[in-house]
Amino acid sequence: MSVLKESTKLTTGNISSLVGTGAGFDLMRYYTLPDFLGKDAPYLLYYMGKNMARQTEISTLDELYEFFQYMGWGELVLVKEKRKEMIFKLSGHMIEKRLNQKMFEVEFRMECGFMAEIICQISDYTYECFEEKNHKENYVEIKALKG
Repeated sequence: MSVLKESTKLTTGNISSLVGTGAGFDLMRYYTLPDFLGKDAPYLLYYMGKNMARQTEISTLDELYEFFQYMGWGELVLVKEKRKEMIFKLSGHMIEKRLNQKMFEVEFRMECGFMAEIICQISDYTYECFEEKNHKENYVEIKALKG
């Protein structure tokens, strides 16, 4: 079993050398994990995202956007910022394909958990993230609410 070395943090530099396919990841994420985890899958995927973020060195929103690209999670941009809320748009070819496929009900809980933890690390405030899918325009709105 391969384990992340204690001293190795995930960065856009070292993940860019990884090879992966979106299809394999999606099958595991939407088919195998929910079958294995049962009704708790959305909650556990959220916390898996938070855990992954704790092993990642990201200190700016630009690094977060770049990380999303490398992971194949889509193009992330901040579209609105208020005192207690940040609204992001997640779009791109991969998001369009995920939203329009007919095999699985897609969710973005892992991305939300990852973002909640990274934004907390960047800002020193607790955030929770929630997604809203826009199938008509092929994007996902992710709201980060300050706790």
